[in-house]
Amino acid sequence: MNSVCINNQWFEGAGERVTSLNPLNNQPLWQKPSASREQVLGAVTAAKNAQPAWALRSLDERIAVVERFAALLTKNAESLAKIISLETGKPDWEAATEVTAMSNKVAISIRAQQERAGHWKKQHLQLQHRAHGVMAVFGPYNFPGHLPNGHIVPALLAGNSIVFKPSEQTPWVAEKTVELWIEAGLPEGVINLVQGGPAVGEALADADIEGLLFTGSSRVGSLLHKKLAGRPEVLLALEMGGNNPLIVDENINVAAAVNIILQSAYLSAGQRCTCARRLIVVGDAQYALLTTALAEAIDRIIVDAHDAQPEAFMGPVINNKTAKSLLSFETHLSQQGGEVIRSMTPDTDGSNLLKPGLVDVSLVENIQDDEWFGPLLQVQKVSSFTEAIEQANRTRFGLAAGLISDHPSHQRDFLALIKAGVVSVNKPTAGASSEMPFGGIGASGNHRPSAFYAADYCAWPQAQSLGDDTEHQIQPLARGLR
Repeated sequence: MNSVCINNQWFEGAGERVTSLNPLNNQPLWQKPSASREQVLGAVTAAKNAQPAWALRSLDERIAVVERFAALLTKNAESLAKIISLETGKPDWEAATEVTAMSNKVAISIRAQQERAGHWKKQHLQLQHRAHGVMAVFGPYNFPGHLPNGHIVPALLAGNSIVFKPSEQTPWVAEKTVELWIEAGLPEGVINLVQGGPAVGEALADADIEGLLFTGSSRVGSLLHKKLAGRPEVLLALEMGGNNPLIVDENINVAAAVNIILQSAYLSAGQRCTCARRLIVVGDAQYALLTTALAEAIDRIIVDAHDAQPEAFMGPVINNKTAKSLLSFETHLSQQGGEVIRSMTPDTDGSNLLKPGLVDVSLVENIQDDEWFGPLLQVQKVSSFTEAIEQANRTRFGLAAGLISDHPSHQRDFLALIKAGVVSVNKPTAGASSEMPFGGIGASGNHRPSAFYAADYCAWPQAQSLGDDTEHQIQPLARGLR
């Protein structure tokens, strides 16, 4: 029943029990006690004690450890992918791509650290980057391996130590990942694991940490921002969601557009922060053609178990509470004048396997500007490309946005005017390159993009002015003495 890892030792949690349910059948997968507040503080103390020695190791030594971790990910890819499939419900093929992304992240992070937080010297001036200290990492459930990994790897390369609090929905994935870090030779206390829900997260945010790296909802991210108000010494990096628009311009290839829309809106059962939530279509004639073709394509999507044959395109949403919330919002849109073109009706009563939903909201006023994290796409008709841009930007979020268009001038204007950190043209919105910065504006983040730019917030720059000789001896004052 050990669930807490401190100083590379596993202990039974002293807090409330955490239960991870299989989203497919709502059956328990993992049941163990969470960390107590005292255990959280103990994990922070362990990380604080271990961090100086880890930072004093050479960069090459730290790289060697993270490269061994990457090799272990490859070696254990099948077993880790299986756990990801079971805890998240995503198809086996998609879970396998997540493990591959975790492994690939190591080489990308090494290059990012060298390019963005490396060493520079010119005559007597020198730039070094230093670790913050103890970094708390809060992970999400939708990519329970890849997204925390995107914080942990660059933080370790910079010389920080970690206290990792995963989502309480996916504790098993985190447990397996930490086991691999220890097997890779990470010294005692450099990474510590505390399982649990909001109480554990609150205890960790209150602790004596130097940084908090968060991936999750805008609601929780905003709460953490408020909690750390008045603590400017704590580095806070928030990677949150979005109410992402996808514009479809006039005179496009409808079949190609439908393919992009399906991948943008429904990959991972719509449980990607970059998924399109709002489809904005320019022109009456095209709107009719596109929605008809899109509805027919939705009917062909396979929604099934992670190991189904033929392979499913998408699996269930994470839990029954989420499923009920999404269905309730779909009903709300209908009551407000929306036309349900395709409903998210579950395959059986109480199931988390929801069909892809498509609702025309052209006549709905004052739609909630929220991130509905699931396979629900709201479609709206507008009369011009200018109106489409205005509608796309009519949100407090600013994470992802997409355009489907063959007009070069519209592509140019979209890139110049859209208010989002991750944009795509004639490609799906759902997904992003680890070799680029990843983050949003507005309620989608706090201007600390992740992915390739994670190196920026995992270290701080130290400007050094050194004496002329290698020992930096004190030089006599040449003038101004009696």
